[in-house]
Formats: sequence, C-alpha cells, structure tokens
Amino acid sequence: MSVSAVIFYIFAISVVAGGLMTVVSRNPVHSVLWLILSFISSAGLFVLLGAEFVAMLLMIVYVGAVAVLFLFVVMMLDVDFAELKAEMSKYMPLALLIGVILLMQLTMVFGNWTGAENAMAMRGAVTPDLNEVTNTAALGQLVYTKYIYLFQAAGLILLVAMIGAIVLTLRHRPDIKRQNVLDQMYRDPAKAMIMKDVKPGQGL
Repeated sequence: MSVSAVIFYIFAISVVAGGLMTVVSRNPVHSVLWLILSFISSAGLFVLLGAEFVAMLLMIVYVGAVAVLFLFVVMMLDVDFAELKAEMSKYMPLALLIGVILLMQLTMVFGNWTGAENAMAMRGAVTPDLNEVTNTAALGQLVYTKYIYLFQAAGLILLVAMIGAIVLTLRHRPDIKRQNVLDQMYRDPAKAMIMKDVKPGQGL
C-alpha cells in the first residue's frame, strides 16, 4: 500500500469519525470541535485529489469563519441543550425512517450509476490544459471568464438571502434604546453639555 493510500484512509476515517461524533456528542462545544476536525480532514482529501484551491477555501471559510462562529454562538448563548435534546428524542423514529429512505435512494442511485463514454472528453473541453496552467489558475479562468455571469448571479442570490435573514430576524422592541446617528450628528454642542461649578466638599 502506497503512502498516499495510507494518508487517504487516515483522512477518510477522520471525516467519518468526526461527523459521527458531531452528531453523537452531548456537549455542543465538543460537537463543534469534532465538526472542525471533519472540515480539516476533508481539506486533506481535497489536497490528495489535487484540488488545493478548494481545500484552502474549506479551511478559510468553513474552519476559519463558519465553525468559529458556531463555537462562539454555542458558548455565548445560554441555551438548555438537555431540554432541546429531550424534545428531539420524540421525533427520533420519524428521523430514522427518513434516514433509511434516503439511504435506500442513495443505494439505488449508486447501484445504477454508469459513466458516459465521452465523459473525459467533455471534461477536457471546458478545462484548460493543466500542463500549461496550475489548478488554481485554471479554476480562476473558468469562474471569471466563461462562468462570470453565473458567478455574479450566485453572489446576488447570497446577498438577497443575507438581506432576507436580517429582515426576518429584525425585531423592534420598545425597551431597547437604539442609536440614532442623525440625532448625534445634528446635535447642538451648547445643549449637549452643561457646565457645573462644583464647590469643594459638595456634591452635585
């Protein structure tokens, strides 16, 4: 067995074990840490496949941003996870049924999977020659030249989704004092500050 095969099995086992422990762990902080292990192992698999750009994106975006955000949210929110898991346990039979159905569907799909005869030729028709450019440069040429409009459309969809999430979660409560920038800019300095002549030994 070659060294690359050994490394592949190590990363693959780490991905499966990390995903399993993410679901099984009782402590939510431990679940996030196992999720980070799964992301790092997945990045290692992408490096073995020669997709180093995707591996770096996985490390920067998911490990460096999303997983850390999950970790901070879990640690800062005072949520009773034991109560939530107790409520989720009554939906366990339905979840297992849905999982079995999905597993059967995936088995049927992969069991009847057949590759096209001209798949390699079709793949080579849209990708530059990797002997002349690197993998990252080839991906950049495809994304920012041939698929630039689809790339911009994906960005607009993400922008709309972000604005929608902000609008849906925005709550105006009367007991919260919010900042009014215009009032701060147009305030009169003469009325904003009052000078008090405090005599020694006396309070305000």
